Amino acid sequence: MGMMSSDERAVAVIMVGGPTKGTRFRPLSLNIPKPLFPLAGQAMVHHPISACKKIPNLAQIYLIGFYEEREFALYVSSISNELKVPIKYLKEDKPHGSAGGLYNFRDLILEDNPSHIFLLNCDVCCTFPLPEMLEAHKKYGGMGTILVIKVSPESADQFGELVADPNSNELLHYTEKPETFVSDRINCGVYVFTPEIFTAIQGVSTQRKDRANLRRQSSFEALQSATRSLPANFVRLDQDILSPLAGKKQLYIYETRDFWEQIKTPGMSLKCSGLYLSLFRYTSPHLLTEGDGSKSATILGDVYIHPSAKVHPTAKIGPNVSISANARIGAGVRLINCIVLDDVEIKV
Repeated sequence: MGMMSSDERAVAVIMVGGPTKGTRFRPLSLNIPKPLFPLAGQAMVHHPISACKKIPNLAQIYLIGFYEEREFALYVSSISNELKVPIKYLKEDKPHGSAGGLYNFRDLILEDNPSHIFLLNCDVCCTFPLPEMLEAHKKYGGMGTILVIKVSPESADQFGELVADPNSNELLHYTEKPETFVSDRINCGVYVFTPEIFTAIQGVSTQRKDRANLRRQSSFEALQSATRSLPANFVRLDQDILSPLAGKKQLYIYETRDFWEQIKTPGMSLKCSGLYLSLFRYTSPHLLTEGDGSKSATILGDVYIHPSAKVHPTAKIGPNVSISANARIGAGVRLINCIVLDDVEIKV
């Protein structure tokens, strides 16, 4: 039988990191796992999850991280029910690197026999144009397609910079956080791969094992290079996969013209919450609160208020405010540019 397009299935993997990773996000990450911190009234990880819902023939979503299972159990079951997509949390026993983490759970990820595997990082904020990426990826016919964005040359060196062929969109060169300016196009941390990615990761592991055997003969050489002593199953997507495969007609780019930010610090979460709220105007206007006359609070700009929150009619809210479950906003309170967490009470 010929392959029909209806046989195509996709799975999505979202990297959520763990308590060791969220240190720059303190103090916000002290009492809530960073992926569950609310942006525009939805958990940070909700934004990539709901974007995955738009992938055609999506079989399953996996979240991979180091948090304890119980920290995610409730959230995962409620979001699965809400979006009607099977979602599983997979806990890593130890860090394997971004590609190694994927490879570690390859049997589960390949269980549904997917033709495409999406890989997303939880701590990026963007419009996640996944169906468009998939279309482009199929057209390119490579092993992987990377979401990229053009940034100011000054800020580019904090990220993975890349050079692509302007006609074919092939990835020609990739450097992670380069010392000198390479390009103003950066990696957004959102990918779509064919299952061949697992063969590529396995190749890196095998090379490492071979090197380790060689190293027994020469300890001098081992001292020369730090990367030589990485464990065989620790594989980084950027340095170990993207850089070596660049220029081999395997990897391509898809450029987003929308916004993109990385959510590393508490300050960034406010900016990203605002970006998502303004996106809701187009994608989910029903989530935004509209001021409706005398009986309710005055609403300015984009505001999200959880249905269980109580806001006094004399309060003035917005722009860029999101108010979480069971919050109480008292008389005469003025809120602007903020995220109010669950059960918080604000009075004048």
